[in-house]
Amino acid sequence: MSRILIVDDSPTETFRFREILTKHGFEVIEAANGADGVTMAQAELPDLVLMDVVMPGVNGFQATRQIARGATTKHIPIVIVSTKDQATDRVWGKRQGASDYLTKPVDENQLIDVIKHHLNAG
Repeated sequence: MSRILIVDDSPTETFRFREILTKHGFEVIEAANGADGVTMAQAELPDLVLMDVVMPGVNGFQATRQIARGATTKHIPIVIVSTKDQATDRVWGKRQGASDYLTKPVDENQLIDVIKHHLNAG
């Protein structure tokens, strides 16, 4: 069973992602901010990370960069899931090391397709 780390400061979003992911057979671990997300990724080595961008302290772009460049975590695909929908945000997200970029609200089927794509690609 694949383990997915959700990094999002919104309890509502985290709950929704957890519901979708567990329904599709994924194990879920959670972090409420970017700094905790980086720590959890290093400690738990999840199969994939769903990363919000707008968070207090360490934002999603910074956390993505830290995970993507970390010696023990650089193999983990990171899918940014954000309300930020500008082309520049997508480009910047990919530059930080994100494997993919989805905008909220995310369609459930699209989310699962993207996750499965990245899990199978590795």
